[in-house]
Amino acid sequence: MPGQAQDVIEQFWRIQDEGDYTKLAPLFAEDAVVEDPVWGTYRGRDAILSFMTKMVEEMGNRKITFTVDEICGDDHACWARWTLHSPEGTRGGCGIYKVAGGQLTYYRDYMDPPAGE
Repeated sequence: MPGQAQDVIEQFWRIQDEGDYTKLAPLFAEDAVVEDPVWGTYRGRDAILSFMTKMVEEMGNRKITFTVDEICGDDHACWARWTLHSPEGTRGGCGIYKVAGGQLTYYRDYMDPPAGE
C-alpha cells in the first residue's frame, strides 16, 4: 500500500513536470543528501537548491525533459522509474528516495548508458 514516501515522490514528480526544479527544494530536509550520477553530491537544502537552480538552466539549454513511468513506495522509502527525453533520444533511469517526517532525506539517480555504449 502506498505510503508517505510515495506521496512525497508523487508530489516531487508533479513539480518536476512543471520544469522549475527550484520548487523542489522545500521537499528536502535541511540535512538531505542528493547524489546525481552526472553532477555529483549535494549536502543540505541550500546546496540542493543551488543544484536545482543549475538544472533549470542546463535542462532548458539541452532541451531535456523527464517523464515518470512508475512510482512505488511505503512510508519510508520509494523508487521511481523514469525516462529522459532529449534531442539525441531517450534514456531510462531510476531514482531511489528516503523520506522522514514528510521530507526527502536522501535521493540518488541511476541512469542507463547512452544508446550504443
